[in-house]
Amino acid sequence: MPTTPNTPNTTGQPSDAARRRALLRTARDVAEDLAADSVTREQAGRPPVDETARLREAGLLAALTPPRPGRGADWRTGCAVIREIGAADSSLGEVLARHYVHTWGGRFYAAGHRATALEEESAREQWLWAGAVRAPAPGGEADRPDLTLRPRSPGYVLSGRRPVDTAVAAADQIAVDAVCAVTGDVLVVRIPPGARGVTLEPAHDRLGQRVAGAGAVVFDRVAVPPGQVLGRRPHDEESTPPFTALAEPALRLTLCHVGLGIAEGALTEARDLSRGGRAHRLPGEDPDLFLAYGELASAAQTATAVVDRATERIPRGSPPWSRPPRR
Repeated sequence: MPTTPNTPNTTGQPSDAARRRALLRTARDVAEDLAADSVTREQAGRPPVDETARLREAGLLAALTPPRPGRGADWRTGCAVIREIGAADSSLGEVLARHYVHTWGGRFYAAGHRATALEEESAREQWLWAGAVRAPAPGGEADRPDLTLRPRSPGYVLSGRRPVDTAVAAADQIAVDAVCAVTGDVLVVRIPPGARGVTLEPAHDRLGQRVAGAGAVVFDRVAVPPGQVLGRRPHDEESTPPFTALAEPALRLTLCHVGLGIAEGALTEARDLSRGGRAHRLPGEDPDLFLAYGELASAAQTATAVVDRATERIPRGSPPWSRPPRR
């Protein structure tokens, strides 16, 4: 039965608004938990295994699967979750942002039914995604085949080394693009980190965002069954289908929300620090400090307005079969 603002929801499932409120409450609770020891964890610089387990237990890993009855949320809600987590721990905000975009890899590169099946499995298994899929080369420039696929029935074998920005040692699926040595096609594939021939190289000396878990993955003739091939990535911008072209802007958009979360978290910390009397002078007693705080807060609000507008546009460019059903 269709649900309208004047019609009660009799399906037994929470409404979109109720699901959004519940997700944001959960994100705030997780953010408070992460903020309590964020400095200690950043100094330790260990892979984010425990931290991503907190995200998984809270159900946040499946938050941005396309909305369906009983699960998923829209881009606005998913990006709000990224900001909440990013304000508390910027490294975990980046992990979540890149994870959300990679979970949409099927939407960007695969056919509708395959994308839906992949999302169902990802949500059911609570997979954490990481990886590095490059944007098409501008002006038709040739791809640098740092990863190579060679056909081997039934599927391919993958070889090479690829830097990865987040969750190298914690991910359940790693999404990468590679050049087929025979056809020259660029294929996007997903690889379980525990697969034979996969070696993980966490970066222990990264400057900043240390808990994000950056590093590299080495693939030594790793078997890639046909079911792990998400689809083709065009060689250049001119031949990129409209839906596939959203992959790179979507990543940039989610990282903008990480940046906004960092700014909001810093402003909140500065405000609370002054209110707690730990500063030499309270903002109200120091006009220059008060003015600087106000200018920064205004700039953050302006950036938020611009990014929120872009966030509202992303679903409009999504394939029809990825949009939530009308109610």
